[in-house]
Amino acid sequence: MEVKTPTDFQQVKKLKTDLIRFMMSYKFALDEINTKIDILSQEFKYIHDYNPIEHVKSRVKSPDSLLKKVERKGYGLSLESIQENIRDIAGVRITCSFISDIYEISNMLQKQKDITVIECKDYIEHPKPNGYRSLHLIVQIPIFMSDRVENVYVEIQIRTIAMDFWASLEHKIYYKYNKEVPQNMLTELKEAAESATQLDKKMEGIHQEISQLKDNERKTDELYDFAVDNENFRLPYEFLKLTNK
Repeated sequence: MEVKTPTDFQQVKKLKTDLIRFMMSYKFALDEINTKIDILSQEFKYIHDYNPIEHVKSRVKSPDSLLKKVERKGYGLSLESIQENIRDIAGVRITCSFISDIYEISNMLQKQKDITVIECKDYIEHPKPNGYRSLHLIVQIPIFMSDRVENVYVEIQIRTIAMDFWASLEHKIYYKYNKEVPQNMLTELKEAAESATQLDKKMEGIHQEISQLKDNERKTDELYDFAVDNENFRLPYEFLKLTNK
C-alpha cells in the first residue's frame, strides 16, 4: 500500500481549495449580476410606470455538464483552460414582454462600469437556422476575494416570453428524441418559431401604440397644470383640447 507523503497531502489540499474557489467565483458572479438585475427591476417597479423584466433565472453548470462540454469541445482539463474557454459556466436568463425591452435591458447592463462586454450575439436580428431567437451577452465581472480579484465570465440571455416558450419546447423535444428529431417535427418547430416572431411583432406594435397614448395624455396633463398656474396660457390650452378631439 502506497503511503502518501506530506507533500501529496498538500497537493491534494491545494487542488481541493482551487476547485472550491473556482466554483465559488461563478456563484459570486451570479450573485453580482442578479443583484444588478434586481436593482433595475425594483427601480422600474417603484419609480416608472412599467417594468420590462418579467422573470429571471440563473444557474451554475453542474460538474457533470461541465466535464461533458470540456470533452465534447476537446479542451484541456486544467482549471485555467476551462475558465478561459468555457464562458457559460455561470448563466442568467432574463425574460421580457416585448422585443424593445430586450435591447433596453441589454443597454442598461452594458453601461454599468464594472461590466465588461466580451461578446454579443444577436439571434433576434439573425436567428439560428432552426428558428431560435434570443440576445446573448458574454460579460466579465470582477469578484473581489480576500486575496485577489477574479474576472469571471457570465452568459446573459435576454428573450421575450414567446421566445422563451419556444426554446423550452425545442429543448424538451431534442432531449426526448436524443437529438434525432424527425424532419417533419423540425419543420413544424421552425414554423412555430416564425409564428412566435409574428406574435412578438404584433404585441410590440400594440405596446408602442399604448405608450404613445400614455405619452400624449401625460403631455396634455402637464400643459393643463401649467395653464392652471399661468392664467395667460388658459386660452391656448382650451383651444388645444378642442383641436385634439
